[in-house]
Amino acid sequence: MTERMHTTMETHPDVLEMRERFVLAERAAATQQGQAVEAMALITGLYMAASPWIAGFNGFTTLAVNNLIAGVAYALLMSGFGHAYERTHARAWAAALISVWMIIAPWVVSGNVSTTRTIISNVIAGAVGLCLALAAAAANRAGTRRRDRAAGMMDR
Repeated sequence: MTERMHTTMETHPDVLEMRERFVLAERAAATQQGQAVEAMALITGLYMAASPWIAGFNGFTTLAVNNLIAGVAYALLMSGFGHAYERTHARAWAAALISVWMIIAPWVVSGNVSTTRTIISNVIAGAVGLCLALAAAAANRAGTRRRDRAAGMMDR
């Protein structure tokens, strides 16, 4: 008769790894850098969405709708470090693409919308958004390396 080894869920390797990830995510979300990136990204996304009305180019309907959708998407992708820090950083690359789109949108969307006002607003908002998205992606890479180093030390 074979003897079964009874283990509890608390000692299962997958549960232990999930706990470790949760602790790292909580620690990262509690840092000033993580909180600053989240706050600035949220403000940037809200500005992207409201920029046609703030900068005064809401008469260009195609660009106004484009900025509204892109800004809301950016804010949703980059917010939530406290709840899903690791997944938020994985979505940072999509936010970087939205930022690049914001930069080139005045020249790409239909209609003659490439005025000084639209170009300056979109390029600055897109550049700030891109920097924040890259900072979020870099923080994820650093956290992954830290976790991998810790796992390597535990294996020895």
